[in-house]
Amino acid sequence: MQLWFSRNSDISIREQLATQVVLAIVCGELTPGERLPSTRELARRFRLHPNTVSAGYRQLERSNWLEFRKGSGVYVRAEQPAAPKADIALDQLITDFLRATRRLGAPLAAVRARLRQVLEMQPPDHFLLIEPDAALAQIIACEMRAVLTFPVVVPSLSANPQVIADASVPVALSISANAARELLPENSDLITLDLRSARESLARYLPVSNSLLLGIASGWPNFLKNARTILTAAGFDRDSLMVRDTTRPGWKRGLKQAAAVVCDTLTAQQLNGTPRVLSFPLLAESSLQELKRCEALIRHPLES
Repeated sequence: MQLWFSRNSDISIREQLATQVVLAIVCGELTPGERLPSTRELARRFRLHPNTVSAGYRQLERSNWLEFRKGSGVYVRAEQPAAPKADIALDQLITDFLRATRRLGAPLAAVRARLRQVLEMQPPDHFLLIEPDAALAQIIACEMRAVLTFPVVVPSLSANPQVIADASVPVALSISANAARELLPENSDLITLDLRSARESLARYLPVSNSLLLGIASGWPNFLKNARTILTAAGFDRDSLMVRDTTRPGWKRGLKQAAAVVCDTLTAQQLNGTPRVLSFPLLAESSLQELKRCEALIRHPLES
């Protein structure tokens, strides 16, 4: 049995000894009936006061982990006290971790410092959407916010070329994943999102009378281009399509006269009062579900 002791800890040496012995018993490193080093031997090996070692052993005896055999020494009891299954599992994980650090030859001070750093790290509390196309980023962020409770942050990539991902879940569209990874620290996790097919989204509304006056509105140029292309291919005359760029002044002019307005989800929020608004989400449903699962895992890691 290998033991570690820290004399600079606020946890007493007696408690450190007792805890490590219990861990060794729980994980099977110490077996029932096995003899432990004597008080004098343990004190000499680790330069501890014999009274401290004796107090630790007595504490474990009172807890029914150890037994003293007169004239023979200290032994692991044949029947250990029942411990909650969750505690045993946690103790096993801790013990396995300590064994792994020993095999690596990692100094105890380094292990302790790294553990402290990890434990002090905050769990993610927001999504970080990394998308170089600003107009597209705002639409995607709008769709994410509609299904998530965590904040969705869109960083200014031009102002901060090195994105700091602490306390965030980095997210990017699959078409922008390579560019996003270049802005993240090495080996950072990145959730990639897929876009829906514009053709499939519009297909359920077609065919309709090509004599209708339709509006197309968005602040993302690709949405305007794709919607106009698909509707033109479906038989609509270009003169029957009112294309409106929402980044320009007066973009709502004339849209109330349209039979329907095809737009993205962000634009739809700005068209309250306009009849027959057809909002088309850009994110694939599978990606939205993945985001929700990720958020649930962070909020309830033991339940997900």
